[in-house]
Amino acid sequence: NAGSLQEQEDERGLAHFLEHMAFNGTQHFAKHEIIDFLEGVGMRFGSHLNASTSFDETTYKLEIPTDDAEVIDRAFLILEDWASGILFEADEIDKERGVVIEEWRARKGVGQRLMEKQLPLMYYGSKYVDRLPIGLVPVIESLTREQFVSFYRKWYRPDLMAVVAVGDFDAEEIEALIKGHFEGLKNPDDAPEREVYPLVDHDETLFSIETDPELSSSSAGIYFKTDKQEYGT
Repeated sequence: NAGSLQEQEDERGLAHFLEHMAFNGTQHFAKHEIIDFLEGVGMRFGSHLNASTSFDETTYKLEIPTDDAEVIDRAFLILEDWASGILFEADEIDKERGVVIEEWRARKGVGQRLMEKQLPLMYYGSKYVDRLPIGLVPVIESLTREQFVSFYRKWYRPDLMAVVAVGDFDAEEIEALIKGHFEGLKNPDDAPEREVYPLVDHDETLFSIETDPELSSSSAGIYFKTDKQEYGT
């Protein structure tokens, strides 16, 4: 339950960047050993191993074989490390900056441009407008290890976490693994309150008609918002 809405102005993009760092060294898995291990048991990055960051949550997903107890336990060790053992080594942060910036650049197509024009209406008067998870390049280029550690400590904490397990397994055994790997986690004494950022209501109907040189003649970017409903194409 933590995403880009929890960022400060000088942290825009940190929550998503932090998600990347979860695959670049943890307490029990150095450098890229997490990916090496999971691919070694037949998983594919992107299909069975993935993560995503949104405005108000960050999700990590593993799909593993359930016929090997050692693999299952090691998968939970990975989840435990993501919850409390990411290392944020300075050299790995610097290596990953280019990856995150390239992801930002790859999104700069017609769809993203139109969305950014429509955001002030879609998220009228709210913090959502200024907190796209991909962040800002100048911030991504300047984030320090201390900023990662601070954000991680404040927001990656048990009262904002959930573990969901679905599959063909013994439920009691999985519950025991969850307790064994996570019951030792503690909330920091100075944990900040997680604020809720509602959309601002309005009486008038807001509308936006946008164009872009790359739009085909049969396409358009149209969006309007009333006080009750939203419509867009």
